[in-house]
Amino acid sequence: MADAADLRGTTSARARRWLRRTAALLAAAPMLAGLTQIPAAPAAHAESKATGSRSVDVSITSLTPTAPQKSDTLTVSGTVTNDTKGTVSGARVGLRVGPTMSGRSAIDTTAHRTGYTEGLDGTEIDGKYAKKIGKLAAGTSRDFSLSIPVDQLHLGENGVYQLGVSLTGGTSDQPWPQVLGMERTFLPWQSGPSQKKSQLTYLWPLISATHVTARTDNDEDRTPIFRDDRLAKELAPGGRLQQMVALGKNLPITWVIDPDLLATVDAMTKKYEVQTPSGNGTRAGRGQTVAKQWLDALQKAVDGKQVVALPFADPDLASLAHRGKNVTGALSHLQGATDLASTTVETILGVRPRTDFAWPVDGAVDSSIVDVATSAGAHNVIARSDSLRETGGLPYTPTAARQIGGGNTAVVADARLSTAFTGDMSKAENSTLAIQQFLAQSQMINLQAPDKQRSIVVAPQRTPTTSQAQAMAAALEGLSGQWTQPLSLGQAAKAKPDPSATQRVPSTRSYPRSLRARELPTEAFDRIQETQKTLDNFEPILTAKYRVVTPFGNAIRREMSTSWRSEAQNATVFRHDVQTYLSGLAKKVRLVPKTDMTLSGRSATVPVTVQNNLVQGVELRLVLRSQQGNRLAVSDPQLVNVEGGHSQSVKFGTTANANGPVWVSAQLYTPDGQPYGGEMMFEVNVTEITSTVILVIAGGVLLLVLAGVRIYVQRKRAAARNGEDGGDGEDAEEPHGQDEDDSEAPETDRCDPAHALVPEQPSDPAPDTGSQSAGPSGSGEKVDH
Repeated sequence: MADAADLRGTTSARARRWLRRTAALLAAAPMLAGLTQIPAAPAAHAESKATGSRSVDVSITSLTPTAPQKSDTLTVSGTVTNDTKGTVSGARVGLRVGPTMSGRSAIDTTAHRTGYTEGLDGTEIDGKYAKKIGKLAAGTSRDFSLSIPVDQLHLGENGVYQLGVSLTGGTSDQPWPQVLGMERTFLPWQSGPSQKKSQLTYLWPLISATHVTARTDNDEDRTPIFRDDRLAKELAPGGRLQQMVALGKNLPITWVIDPDLLATVDAMTKKYEVQTPSGNGTRAGRGQTVAKQWLDALQKAVDGKQVVALPFADPDLASLAHRGKNVTGALSHLQGATDLASTTVETILGVRPRTDFAWPVDGAVDSSIVDVATSAGAHNVIARSDSLRETGGLPYTPTAARQIGGGNTAVVADARLSTAFTGDMSKAENSTLAIQQFLAQSQMINLQAPDKQRSIVVAPQRTPTTSQAQAMAAALEGLSGQWTQPLSLGQAAKAKPDPSATQRVPSTRSYPRSLRARELPTEAFDRIQETQKTLDNFEPILTAKYRVVTPFGNAIRREMSTSWRSEAQNATVFRHDVQTYLSGLAKKVRLVPKTDMTLSGRSATVPVTVQNNLVQGVELRLVLRSQQGNRLAVSDPQLVNVEGGHSQSVKFGTTANANGPVWVSAQLYTPDGQPYGGEMMFEVNVTEITSTVILVIAGGVLLLVLAGVRIYVQRKRAAARNGEDGGDGEDAEEPHGQDEDDSEAPETDRCDPAHALVPEQPSDPAPDTGSQSAGPSGSGEKVDH
């Protein structure tokens, strides 16, 4: 194996000696010239092969320390894989230090470059630090680990250095040593303290998808019903949210929290139910223990750190601005979500959060989004530099804060740093490169203008995976304050803006098409407002409003969540379920259908039954109207209070002025005068007193007269007998037990004037009954006078 000094370029010293011997042999034996198969310019062929070769895959899976000091030892580990069909001989892995990066764009270019290029990929460090592998058969892999004192890297001035790992070896076609595989990363080098450290704000989001339905059990505790139990896995040890809290507690970050997540986890600490996959039943949730552990850990983690609360359920601001504004009332939900955010966080975590920050999806802003975001009191909008782009030709990255008019501030997160960990970080190769690239970019910002201290904000993806969160944490730990110092988001928003930085908010037309295509549709906001209208009509009749208003109010806010962008079909189902369930509850308070009635006489009572199948009481106003008031008059409306699970019969007095059928309508109203439910119609047939009825009454009167005569005769006979028995001619005493007025009709019960006008009928039902059938009253219902 040749020295490192002999391995510069793509043609090694051994290859050159082999070419010289071959050339001499050909000169001495011309007869062999026609038989030779050796390229006329082997050196040129080797150069071409070297610059584009990816025959052996080299991956760097670990680099420590990520930002070394002069006294450290750098260790680079990884894997080499022979992707060719032949064996690589004399293989060895070496470390190469390239030139310093000239700027942030140079880092991007180097990260995407493939193959090996002489002059750009540097020279290999002393061979004694290389790893000899020998033969590497086709399709096989070998792990490697290279360790070298940092002072042997011969790093110069502060800067970002390209660091490469190459595999050198020969193939059967080209047996001389050459670079067959190359992988690059970056090595930030800071030999001394920075002149002025950049102030770095890193947002640490705790956001999840919507997990709670609008449904609750009918028990006193209003046990919530969850869509699924996936959140329990995220909270369990090793889960995404558990890792976010465990990692974040020791990092210099600003917590950004969706209060809906806190409310959901808090509900899980108690009894909760989970829908079965079919949706027809429920089972007991199993996340109580992990929910309690997670909330306890979070309370400790946020202690002493700034907490920013997003509006409840993290509403999609862009969808509201572009689609919701066309639906009357849709924007009003944002204020309620903002108000609820502070209460929720303070109640559960015991800290008072900042609620004056809005965070549109991916930091993409336009004028309409800013207007919506700031309408609910969020005077700081978290944007991103690939949306609010620099147009002034600044040679450095400016401070994040920008004044955008109206007393509002755009906090512009750096796009490169914010998207550094959006890929598949479960592969060690990807996460290692992402960490080094993040550190390199952050150092390069500082090196752009070392005499200007600037405030830099990083706003990563809303829901990092576990591996992404781990990579993010490793990058922040790697900074170690060498060229940055932590700053809270609130302080970053107050930083003095760079006067040359862009302050103009893009127009609505500039919003990315890819993001617009995933927005909530206008139909979603139509359905949301339909549900809100149903709730507004249902609420006034309830005696325990909190049992309905709170869960459905939260469900409506959840319908606008940003998380639905990745679950469009599930979002539609969720909105439909909320509306269907609420409508079903509202219909549990209704009028029991009536059939036609017959009134035999000029006045009578008409009973109407209100049924309440809710678990709480309701209060309504019931109005009975005659469609022909000149023929049938109906008494005034009545207030109705019906306990949960009961029915209440309400009696209306009627006075008939003419015979024949009259249509009557019954309508429930809320206490504030809004119609509740549909109008119920039934026919009342009024009949006069007929001759037959008069004959029956006359017969009854005759019987009463005859009975009186008989009683008189009996008394006279009794008196005569008493006289014959020796009476003195005076009237005898009444028989024992017979009152003087015994022949008179019994006194009628006293009643109030209303009842005197409209006598109660024997057939009227009891005023309050238990839960009864929802079927109509019996056919031919008749109320006799």
